[in-house]
Amino acid sequence: MKNYELVLHQVEADLAAGRLRIGGRLPGERTLAEQLGISRPSVREAVRVLEAMGVVRTATGSGPEAGAVIVAEPVSPLTAVLRLHLATNHLPMGDVVQTRLLLESWSAREAAGRDLEAAELKAAEELLDRMDDTGLSPEEFHLLDAEFHVALSGLAGNVLIAAVMASLRSAIHGYVLAAVPNLPDWDAVAVGLRAEHRGILAAVRGGEPERAASLVTAHIRGFYQAAQLAPFGGERGTAEAEDHGQADDQMK
Repeated sequence: MKNYELVLHQVEADLAAGRLRIGGRLPGERTLAEQLGISRPSVREAVRVLEAMGVVRTATGSGPEAGAVIVAEPVSPLTAVLRLHLATNHLPMGDVVQTRLLLESWSAREAAGRDLEAAELKAAEELLDRMDDTGLSPEEFHLLDAEFHVALSGLAGNVLIAAVMASLRSAIHGYVLAAVPNLPDWDAVAVGLRAEHRGILAAVRGGEPERAASLVTAHIRGFYQAAQLAPFGGERGTAEAEDHGQADDQMK
């Protein structure tokens, strides 16, 4: 059993026994390390994974908000397994990109075909507004970027797709941020990304399924190409994405 699984099992057991509650804090690093027979760095890594899963929120310093605070119970076994696996950041970049092409083009198409209320679009719009801040560092920008793509996928109304995209958030942010040094002009790229995000959301809001799917696909591929990342079987991935899109149309 991996170290983060040991910590997760401990958290689940403590929640079930009433020793921990939502809003309570995890024991300190030293205490957990001694209880579970693992190193303190291993505890820190485990807490990072739990944070990526949305189980805890961490804060530095002292006071009631410091440390790792329980903010949610581990949800369904499927979602927990997905998040544990995908939060590790060890997935092949090519697999992540291909999965994004398939899931996000489908999600954008489905979302644009739904009669969405303004309130449902609010979270995505607020993330775009926050990304308009030109003082953001590339890391801050891409954290918001990953959140936007998760929110956009959630608009499709498919709980499992939303869970997979939320699980991929960490992996997406990792490979995208690693690509920034390859970009010739980050400021210019950021301007283009902002415009592309607005265009995708406008197509979803305007009820244009094919345009929304096309724009999000071009957006993902465009960044990948601009960053001059190594080939990931792009032609195969592209063909698969298009085949799935055609299959979706036929099923409708």
